[in-house]
Amino acid sequence: MLPSPCPAWLVAGTDTEIGKTLAACALLHLLRQRHARVVGAKPVSAGAGAGGVNEDVARLRAASTLAVPPELDNPYALEQPISPHAAAMRAGTHIDLRRIAEAVRSLREQADAVVVEGVGGLLVPLSMQEDGGDLARMLRLPVILVVGLRLGCLNHALLTQEAIAARGLPLAGWIANRIDPSMLAPEDNVDLLRARLRAPCLGVIEHMPRPDPAAAARQLLWSP
Repeated sequence: MLPSPCPAWLVAGTDTEIGKTLAACALLHLLRQRHARVVGAKPVSAGAGAGGVNEDVARLRAASTLAVPPELDNPYALEQPISPHAAAMRAGTHIDLRRIAEAVRSLREQADAVVVEGVGGLLVPLSMQEDGGDLARMLRLPVILVVGLRLGCLNHALLTQEAIAARGLPLAGWIANRIDPSMLAPEDNVDLLRARLRAPCLGVIEHMPRPDPAAAARQLLWSP
């Protein structure tokens, strides 16, 4: 009998640059307390960092305890920091959702727990026909939504919740991340999200000038 796939979650965001990677790494730190082999993945990255490795991918690898080939934790490493569909076209490639699903399946066979980070907001285009929502629907993973606390986040969070529900996916929880330290009334925004999002709040990450996944993990209330 084949082993059952290990538990896995998809970390989605209300927008780009709202702290998905910090939250995903914090979740990995929590999972490390219970599991020996945990791994983070970013199937699509746009923007190469030092040594040609995307910065988000490097952080996920640093927070993981299981090292895997790049074709599993980052199947599509696109060079230009633009929308993935455009970056893929400029690179002369096509983002194949089935290839990503197969990579995630392989990770779940090797690890004890997997955290998959999306790219940009949930519905960011991956091609002219498909987007991150299509990928989420194919992976069929419970979604953890990261809400970047800044002006406009309420609309973005509520719209993203509806997009998740429209694809028949479970919203496992949400994390608020204070990306804008000058935002007015952030507590009021969190209170409204607690009332309107149909999933538990897993924590509020306070503003961090330098992202610290271990410190962020201590601000989360999550027992996977």
